[in-house]
Amino acid sequence: MEESKYGLSENILKIGICKRDRFHGMISREAADQLLSVAEGSYLIRESQRQPGTYTLALRFGSQTRNFRLYYDGKHFVGEKRFESIHDLVTDGLITLYIETKAAEYIAKMTINPIYEHIGYTTLNREPAYQKHMPVLKETHDDKDSTGQDGVSGKRLTSLVRRATLKENEQIPKYEKVHNFKVHTFRGPHWCEYCANFMWGLIAQGVKCADCGLNVHKQCSKMVPNDCKPDLKHVKKVYSCDLTTLVKAHITKRPMVVDMCIREIESRGLNSEGLYRVSGFSDLIEDVKMAFDRDGEKADISVNVYEDINIITGALKLYFRDLPIPLITYDAYPKFIESAKIMDPDEQLETLHEALKLLPPAHCETLRYLMAHLKRVTLHEKENLMNAENLGIVFGPTLMRSPELDAMAALNDIRYQRLVVELLIKNEDILF
Repeated sequence: MEESKYGLSENILKIGICKRDRFHGMISREAADQLLSVAEGSYLIRESQRQPGTYTLALRFGSQTRNFRLYYDGKHFVGEKRFESIHDLVTDGLITLYIETKAAEYIAKMTINPIYEHIGYTTLNREPAYQKHMPVLKETHDDKDSTGQDGVSGKRLTSLVRRATLKENEQIPKYEKVHNFKVHTFRGPHWCEYCANFMWGLIAQGVKCADCGLNVHKQCSKMVPNDCKPDLKHVKKVYSCDLTTLVKAHITKRPMVVDMCIREIESRGLNSEGLYRVSGFSDLIEDVKMAFDRDGEKADISVNVYEDINIITGALKLYFRDLPIPLITYDAYPKFIESAKIMDPDEQLETLHEALKLLPPAHCETLRYLMAHLKRVTLHEKENLMNAENLGIVFGPTLMRSPELDAMAALNDIRYQRLVVELLIKNEDILF
């Protein structure tokens, strides 16, 4: 069996692997063990005698032969990681076996005293953008303002600025958000931002948050708090983006799409007949979507660009339909449907109130703002012909999606979805 040396360093790894993948046909474990006993790091592929058509990677490590079921789906794999060649699979496997064998005790202690407890995540350790634009309040130690006059007016102004600053802080709540971790291959040496230890392997050495860029070991990702602070350089679209991710990335209470569309609709469209029921041209609605994805809050949706208000209502409905997690989330969905099935009005409202508590804060705030808007739409019912029942028909399936995969069950829920939205609109002042 032809051998070669693959050395990561003299102190880390000095074991041999084959230059080429070697298939030895249908041989027994004992025969494979005898063939591989000549050198550490040697390997071969054999077909199982007990289960013909299945293949095993036999690998020599630690003076014993280890056997792994080998799979192929366009790439080779024995676990979660997939490789272009058996050579790379074996190399990564030997590295992992070596590290886990020689440093098992160290690995077990990696998360006991993480760096995060002392300095926070280095990726996230930056000043929020909105703080950079806040007024800087400097404390003075005399009773004179900058003009040399009595300091009363200066103190009053400082008090007003401080009050305005506090108000601005209140308008930007700190929504909790889980990290959106994805398996990631790092180029070159990389260290975990949770435990500050090395991330080893050829590929898929750890996970990276797709929203904020945090890099950690897979095992460390289970210890990370739900404090993701999405960065606009990672969050590159508006539509089809998780709602909480979007508002945290743009540092707003609600998605700018919702605020901007509702402002535009209320400024010029509340009396439009069939508001939200009449559809706008789909290609122009797609234009609005692209404008938000491209320009964010700078998107121009004014009457000068889109004269038909139905294009704006269509863009707002499309935003809610495109959410990966619906505005009324899958977790809260059963409780909302339950409330719609209750006959007693008081009990129904109580259950609906409990359902609202199950929503993430950003979802609940957005729903509150939308329902207040739809309530105002109903005040113009004589002109737009849209009451709470009609709006429930439009927005029920838009804001809620059944977590059930059964099509018939989802179909049966449609009438309750309509009723949920109708109840939310009619009781907006009580529920929120």
